[in-house]
Amino acid sequence: MDTELRDRVVLVTGASSGIGAATARAFGREGARVAITYRSSRDKAEKVAAEVEAAGGQAYVVRLDLEDLPSVARAVEAVAGHWGDVEVLVANAVRWGGDAPPEPGVRFEDVPLKEWEAMINANLVGAAASVSAVLPGMRAKGWGRIVLISSGVAEEGLPGPGPYGTAKSGLYGLARSLAWNGGRDGILVNVVAPGFTLTESRPPVPEFVVEALTAATPTRRLSDADDVARIVVFLGSGANGNLTGELIRDGSSAARAPHLGG
Repeated sequence: MDTELRDRVVLVTGASSGIGAATARAFGREGARVAITYRSSRDKAEKVAAEVEAAGGQAYVVRLDLEDLPSVARAVEAVAGHWGDVEVLVANAVRWGGDAPPEPGVRFEDVPLKEWEAMINANLVGAAASVSAVLPGMRAKGWGRIVLISSGVAEEGLPGPGPYGTAKSGLYGLARSLAWNGGRDGILVNVVAPGFTLTESRPPVPEFVVEALTAATPTRRLSDADDVARIVVFLGSGANGNLTGELIRDGSSAARAPHLGG
């Protein structure tokens, strides 16, 4: 299957670790030019860039902070100045509002409204800003692929505060609108909603939770970052000829198990 990705300009946000890093490497294996964004870990991003190049692609590192919307436009401009217009966008960057996922024991009503605003601005408005910045170039070329990385939490929910899941669920509505808005210009937009994914960047989780989730999947195994990356590469490639406006779940998304604090 020809992905038609060789020398395509790909922007993967939040690619210094986890699913983003695996996705950048996967595009590199297809010979793409991969722009890797980071917020604070430039050293990690540079390491991923070296891995992309070792895999056969080209790499470029640029800073992007979802909480600083002008930095989104600057990052896209920097990539365009380096290689030309972005042809594939993978909106993977995420802001938890801290250094880890929200505490499950926090009551909904105890979450300050300013945290709702910050979380939705970063994870939903930030994604929309990324899309807005790349769309003119895609329209001019008559070709583009956009993949928005959501989460199984958007459908399953999460004990504790609700801003993260709410923001991630909004990506599906964004994709449905964009599918109609960009389809006639050759731009396909889809959402990937990974379930519990095994990555090196995930905070430690008790073994009994991992075992319960694994047992609840059809394949009796949890996805790793490379499993998700392969889905993203297909959706972001020329091999995807007419799939748009859809929500794609991986095997881990089928798992339903007790949450911590649930």
